[in-house]
Amino acid sequence: MSWAEIYPWEAPAPGEPRIHRVYEQLREAIHSGALRPGGRLPSSRDLARRLGVARASVVAAYERLVGEGYAEGRAGSGTYVSQDLSGVLELRPARRAPRAAAPPALPDRVGALEAFDLPEAPPEARPFSNGRTLMDERALDAWSRASRRALRTLGPVHFGYSDARGDPRLRAAIADYLRAARGVVCEPDQVIVTAGAQHAVDLAARLLVRPGDPVWLEDPCYDPTWHALGQLGAELHPIPVDGSGIDVAAGVAAAPDAKMAFVTPSHQFPLGVTLSMARRLELLAWARQAGAFVVEDDYASEFRYSGPPLPSLQGLDGGERVIYVGTLNKALFPGLRMGYMVAPRPLLKALSVERHLTDRQPSSLTQAVLLDFMESGEFAAHIRRRRVAYGRQRDALAQALVRRFGDALEITRPDQGMQLIAYFRDGRSDLEAELAAARAGLSARAISRLYRKAPPRPGVLLGFSGFPVSAMAAGVERLAAAWSGGSGGALGLGEDCAPPDGDADDGDASRRLSGRVRTR
Repeated sequence: MSWAEIYPWEAPAPGEPRIHRVYEQLREAIHSGALRPGGRLPSSRDLARRLGVARASVVAAYERLVGEGYAEGRAGSGTYVSQDLSGVLELRPARRAPRAAAPPALPDRVGALEAFDLPEAPPEARPFSNGRTLMDERALDAWSRASRRALRTLGPVHFGYSDARGDPRLRAAIADYLRAARGVVCEPDQVIVTAGAQHAVDLAARLLVRPGDPVWLEDPCYDPTWHALGQLGAELHPIPVDGSGIDVAAGVAAAPDAKMAFVTPSHQFPLGVTLSMARRLELLAWARQAGAFVVEDDYASEFRYSGPPLPSLQGLDGGERVIYVGTLNKALFPGLRMGYMVAPRPLLKALSVERHLTDRQPSSLTQAVLLDFMESGEFAAHIRRRRVAYGRQRDALAQALVRRFGDALEITRPDQGMQLIAYFRDGRSDLEAELAAARAGLSARAISRLYRKAPPRPGVLLGFSGFPVSAMAAGVERLAAAWSGGSGGALGLGEDCAPPDGDADDGDASRRLSGRVRTR
């Protein structure tokens, strides 16, 4: 039986070049043993005739096989399967493995990552998505000008590798900003530019956490941080969060010898509470006594709506035990992929090497644009304008929720951040609410899935930063329809939830906020 009978010709798929199909057929025949090492391949003219393709396609396929080492040409004799493959082919599986073949054994880590719910970007912005941002025309124009300047002055730094920690001038600008806005104690050489807060958290964890090390995390907490530490083999201890932030005493009772604590003290994710001063001092005292490090994720510090931004935990510590982490992706836009960490000096060299080994360096071109944007004063001006705009968007969303749902929801209007929580007063399933919203093209993230041991209170996270004031009322109406069953949901929430006084204007809704909306 000839190899052509074993591997009958398969017509190319639509859009697939015939050359590629011929090459694939021949390679599979070699791998399967139908064409043996040292065996002669048909002449290009004969094979082209048998397959009904142009001879040029066969010649090109033969040339590729020769170039990759599958075949060899012999002057005046033809093309043969390479003798070098003798005794090797059986070590490589055929491209078409038998159906009964057992799947390859995979490390446990692969299975754990397969189980992780990787979020997919929707084709368009879903109302109330978390983490979305807006930029006004002034900021967009300024960013465009900075981008054009960076491209026009494409200097030598962009044509080679540079400092893994980032551009020294950008690190100096970030250090100046953090000292002034967040009370961070640092010098420019302590700043390491990253792809965002999650990248910085991962770097710190890779350096300091070993399998079996006990680690504190807030309960509830940011899901990717929990999974990233779990993948490193850490012994995870969820520490409950109350109105004053993470319960340090509970952490000491659960794992007094923990190596690290990961916290969001300025605006706890997802609950939005602030770590009290007493708890801050207690946390730092524990870290010093235990020889542990604290990772402070200050992910939304720029957007505080009542009073100035809270000083950082790192500034209170003096930079000894706290690794400060921040992001510019939320201050500007997520597609930027730029953040930073401030490293304690004893860890600076090791974290810099870790950054080099995992991602070599940040984009020099993006850094140049960002530096221009910051040095021109546009970054600070953008933050000031966004703080006002996001505060209005927060209020518009809270008011629309009160008007539409009345007492069925308890709304937390946060003093800081980019999302609020709507709690269900009747204890209905927030997972079902999330699913019903998704079916209607909306985002309402269930917070119960972010808890580990602490008893969850059902509610949903609703982002307001990425959507203008004018979009809030219509979005809430769509949410009500989804939750009442009008868009595939079946929660029975929305149709009969208007407040007792019926329709009201924004002024009436604002006056009712004190009774129906909790302010953090």
